[in-house]
Amino acid sequence: MTAKKVIWMTLAAAAAVVLGLYLRTNRLNRLKSLSVRQSVPIEGAVIERDSDTKKQVPIADVVITASDGTMSAMTRSEASGHFKLVLQKGVLAGKSIMVSFRQPSHVPLDLKIQTGRLGIQDSLYVVGMAPTISQVERGPTRRDAVVTNVRVRYTLNSRTETNVGSAVKTFQVVNTGNAPCDSKGPCSPDGKWKAASASESLDAGADNTFSNVRASCIAGPCPFTRIDSSGFIHGGRNITISAVNWSDTATFLMEAEVYHTAINSNVRQLYPVIFGRTFNFTLPPTQEGVSLEAELDGSPMVFPLNTALYLSWATCIVRTDTDTEKTTVYGCELKPGYRF
Repeated sequence: MTAKKVIWMTLAAAAAVVLGLYLRTNRLNRLKSLSVRQSVPIEGAVIERDSDTKKQVPIADVVITASDGTMSAMTRSEASGHFKLVLQKGVLAGKSIMVSFRQPSHVPLDLKIQTGRLGIQDSLYVVGMAPTISQVERGPTRRDAVVTNVRVRYTLNSRTETNVGSAVKTFQVVNTGNAPCDSKGPCSPDGKWKAASASESLDAGADNTFSNVRASCIAGPCPFTRIDSSGFIHGGRNITISAVNWSDTATFLMEAEVYHTAINSNVRQLYPVIFGRTFNFTLPPTQEGVSLEAELDGSPMVFPLNTALYLSWATCIVRTDTDTEKTTVYGCELKPGYRF
């Protein structure tokens, strides 16, 4: 056997050994990654279980607990039904996690979740919980109070501006032209001629503002004047006009429109949307003094809906929808003993 063949055989054997070590190391790393412990996020929404999707209302204040048998985490669903909890690092990838949902007015529910290879969440979980008492199956009884003619009343405040007049004022900037500028100033923009300056102010009064403010030179050597608009360009209750003149005396005119600002309160009414035993409605972010008007067994009543959201005949939840400019969303469900 030649020396050349020996060298090639040696190189081939070494390459085979290196390749074998690489494959073995890669396999061990993959097995290690499969068994690494990770944080597991679980996110979803809890809704009322119903075949009619219009009646699948969010369920708030559901106690949600997740456990892998060793570690556990707990949270409560929000008014929108949303929940999110995280089992901190220590959960074995590929292991089952039991998630329980508990709420007094609904049947307890347990959900089994299988974590992914790296323990990363694979889905958004939509969990439907059944009520403990099916109102459909129970049906109306003689003791049920009948709720009719439900209306929502609220106050909506709006700001209005009314044009109540105008303001006019003239003033002069007195100066003598062709006087060389001295060190005391002010001077013309090119620094050659002695200049003079003056200013005037206007106050629109309480709850009033100036708008569309205009200022101009109307008499004298206007080409050799300059107006400073920084004191009136944005309007407001108080405005100031300043002018500089580097020739003979010039006259200036200031004009503006006066607007009165007032807050108007308007009472509005709307009818909520009713699905089964629930009703829903939304209100704009500027609403105030929300109340529900309804007839219970034919007797008209008014129920203020304060921050506690307490009603003797319904359970309500509220949430703010930031995606629609902070619209307030209300959802209410009749309590046992009442029906529409």
